[in-house]
Amino acid sequence: MSEKPAKPVSASAIEKHVYKVFPNDMNSHDTVFGGMIMAKCDRLALVVAERHSAHVCVTAAVDSIHFRAPARGKDTLLFSLTLNRSWGSSMEIGARVEAENSYTGDVRHILSAFFTFVAVDEEGKPVDVPEVIPETSEQRRRYANAEIRRAGRLQTREQLTKANS
Repeated sequence: MSEKPAKPVSASAIEKHVYKVFPNDMNSHDTVFGGMIMAKCDRLALVVAERHSAHVCVTAAVDSIHFRAPARGKDTLLFSLTLNRSWGSSMEIGARVEAENSYTGDVRHILSAFFTFVAVDEEGKPVDVPEVIPETSEQRRRYANAEIRRAGRLQTREQLTKANS
C-alpha cells in the first residue's frame, strides 16, 4: 500500500461537529432539508480524508445514505465522521448525524452514510494514502464492514461495465 506511516482513526475523526438549525434550513414539510445535511456530511468527510491523506481529495462515491428520522426546527445537528478504511488512493468515511433537541437534550440518530474519497496530486492523478489503524472494537467492526461495502461497489461497477459494453 502506501509508503506513508499508517495513522490511527482518531488522527482524522470529527466528533460531534455542531450545527444549529435555523428557519432557512427547513423544507416544505417543516423538517430540515436533507440535501443540506448531505452537503455538510460531504464537506466534513472531505476534511477527514484530507487530514488522513495529507492531499487534496475528491468525492468518488456516496452510498448507503439512510435518513432514519427527520430533524426539526428546535434541533441542533451533531455530525460525527470517521475514516473506516483505506485502499491504495481511496478511503471510506462513515458519517453519523444526530439531532439533539436544544431544549430537552433528547438525541436521535437521523442519518448514516458512507463516502468514498480519492486522494490526488497536483495533476489530479490518484496518490497512495496511509493505511488506517482501527483502535477500538467498534472501529475494527467498521474496518471489516468497509471491505464488504467496497466489494459490493466493485462488483456493481463490473456488472454495469459488462452490461454497457
